[in-house]
Amino acid sequence: MPQNPHCYRAAALSLSEGDCLRPDWPAPAKVHALCSTRTGGVSRAAFASMNLGDHVGDAPEAVQTNRQRLQATLAQVTPGARPVFLQQVHGTQVVELVPDLADGVCADAALTAHTGLACTVMVADCLPVLITDRAGRAVAAAHAGWRGLLGGVLEAVLARFCPLALMDKASDAIGSRAPLDPAEVLVWLGPCIGPQAFEVGAEVRAAFCATDPQAAACFVPQAGNRFLADLPGLARQRLAALGVQSVFGNDGSDAWCTVAQSSRFFSHRLAGGRAGGTGRMAACIWIG
Repeated sequence: MPQNPHCYRAAALSLSEGDCLRPDWPAPAKVHALCSTRTGGVSRAAFASMNLGDHVGDAPEAVQTNRQRLQATLAQVTPGARPVFLQQVHGTQVVELVPDLADGVCADAALTAHTGLACTVMVADCLPVLITDRAGRAVAAAHAGWRGLLGGVLEAVLARFCPLALMDKASDAIGSRAPLDPAEVLVWLGPCIGPQAFEVGAEVRAAFCATDPQAAACFVPQAGNRFLADLPGLARQRLAALGVQSVFGNDGSDAWCTVAQSSRFFSHRLAGGRAGGTGRMAACIWIG
């Protein structure tokens, strides 16, 4: 059905419950999280319909409306809450969100202990990783493709997260308590390209195995010296090595695969890997 040509100027309604994923994990009640899907927005064609990426060639007014809808969804839970969008580069840079921080900081992970600031990462095959602790003292989000995982984005964000979760807010300084036990950390893995669809070269497998021989279990040989890689499996290995025991969400099954579930999720690879070939989803976590 053709869309209303004036839809971009319509009121920015919030997403319906069916248009986003909400983690099933034992986070405290004050910690809120969601991952958008490709439905519930106003974008068209390859970006239909809830594209949140402003760098993929979509109509700017459509992206703005979609982002307003996402913010309205957050604000329904926590009045005044807003997603803070990063400029992601498949790296390991981590930024701490503070109230006056604008969108566009170059980083692939964010963390905060401030209320109403949603750590937000955009994905369309890469793995979104949401983090909190059992007391809900801080939250974090990381954008973890294979380059980020290999480079250490999870190690980098947890190195910042554990001290932040124990910050003495009265003095704005690290307290004298022992570092946060990684066993207190909760992690949720969102949708990404699944191990049945993510084909990589031998050099990718070799790079992971050079840092951890156990990574070999996450690669299945294919013809032509190619391999199917288990991205959520590699993330779970990295988290386990860091002492994180409570990991929820993506188990590598087709239900979580952005390629297998292309009517629900955006997939950059399925779109041919072209710049601007598809939209972007967002995973958000915030304290309310």
